[in-house]
Amino acid sequence: MNNLAWLQSWYADQCEGDWEHSCGVSVSTLDNPGWTLEINLAGTRLANLEFNSFEREGEEDWLACKIDGEIFKAAGGAQNLDEMIGVFRTWAMNVEKKEMS
Repeated sequence: MNNLAWLQSWYADQCEGDWEHSCGVSVSTLDNPGWTLEINLAGTRLANLEFNSFEREGEEDWLACKIDGEIFKAAGGAQNLDEMIGVFRTWAMNVEKKEMS
């Protein structure tokens, strides 16, 4: 399953009648050019969990990811949207693995 299909599935799993009305996933473009990705974690098993923020600088290939409150926030270059989703996916799946242990 690719990262976008995985994110769609993750989103659908969170939708329980209330969460999707006040929370959700947002993808926007930047004018430098690039993307932003925001995923509201409130009410999910990922809320309030530790995430190691990081930044990678570059002319066109750049990425920054962090948790701000209960929101996963990522920004990246025009070709980095899939990678941004992949960072979230890897973190979320690692949390799930730890819960199963």
